Amino acid sequence: MTLELKLLVWSAALALFQMLIALLAAIAQVGLLPLVGNRGNLPALEGWAGRAQRAHRNMLESLIVFAALVLVAQLAGRTNAATALGAQLFFWGRLAYAPVYVIGIPGLRTGLWGVSFVGLLQILLQLL
Repeated sequence: MTLELKLLVWSAALALFQMLIALLAAIAQVGLLPLVGNRGNLPALEGWAGRAQRAHRNMLESLIVFAALVLVAQLAGRTNAATALGAQLFFWGRLAYAPVYVIGIPGLRTGLWGVSFVGLLQILLQLL
């Protein structure tokens, strides 16, 4: 398995972990019973629970692009040192981004998002 595919699997694992953190934060804020219903009147999550939810959603948005790029690079036989670097930038940027977002450090959060975005561009450039 290439490094890019390994990091795709680890990125999916990170998304699952973020899902669990967001769920636990929501339970802590609104309780379990409102979450098992249809969520029609669920209040907006605030503080770290809201940040955990937004960090998870942001990861899902980015993971779709990362997965598409890695899979196309793999299928096209275009993986190389540059795509491996891009995958590493994406994964490590996202791994650092998650707790920084939940903790609430805006400038650092944006910088780490930028690192992961550069990783996506790095892979994309190898496919053009």
